[in-house]
Parts: sequence; C-alpha cells; structure tokens
Amino acid sequence: MIKELEKNLKSHNIKPTAMRLLVLEFLLGREAAIGLTELYKAFEKSDRTTLYRTLKVFEEYGMVHSIDDGTGVPKYALCEEGCNCEIERDLHLHFHCRVCGQTKCLTSYKIPEIELPINYEPEEANLVVKGVCSDCKL
Repeated sequence: MIKELEKNLKSHNIKPTAMRLLVLEFLLGREAAIGLTELYKAFEKSDRTTLYRTLKVFEEYGMVHSIDDGTGVPKYALCEEGCNCEIERDLHLHFHCRVCGQTKCLTSYKIPEIELPINYEPEEANLVVKGVCSDCKL
C-alpha cells in the first residue's frame, strides 16, 4: 500500500514524506470533501500548519481541488484520474447537504463551458448545489 501511495505522489511530482503519505491515505478513504479542521481532528498529534501546507502542496500539484461550498470554510477533495483542474475541461458539480454538512464531488455531472465576453479571463469556477443528500433523505 505504501508503494502505491508513493507512486501516486510521485506521479504528481510531489516528494513523498510521511505526512503526505498519511494525508493521501486518509483522503483516499473519504467520499466527501474535508476541511482543515476535520483533517486536524483526524491527526490531532500533528501540527495544523503542516497539514495545511500538505493540502496546499496537493492543490498546487493538481492532486486535490478546493471547493467553496458557501460555509466559509474551504473543503478539499481528491481530483479524479486525468484531472488537471483546468477551468476549460475539468469542471463538475459539487453537492452540499444542509443536513449532514458534507460536500461531495459529482464528477459525472460536468459543467458546460461558459463563454465569457471578450477580455474576460476566468481563473476559477465553482458550482455548488445545496439540498439534502441521498443518505439524509432516507
């Protein structure tokens, strides 16, 4: 398992460290996006700054993307295979459940390309649908 995690990090040009391996393993076991506070609770003996930097390295190298779900706390989710976090190609819906508070990537639901007026340059886009998830609906 460690070798696969190392290979995954190296494929994104990220140097494997013990913390990066642990955080990647944690993220792989998650279905929903997480905030820094939730990550910190899972790694209470770790330094909050180190965890934040780990997420930022993952984001910088295209391993995770951040989601603004309207809660005021950025959430992070692993990118799907082949994602480059390019605004022209990789946009998908996110769903935020008002009951359980989880935010999930709906990667099968792509956002169509949005044509902007001349001289407008998009830097990021995010579409969050809010409601009740299938688990809470039951």
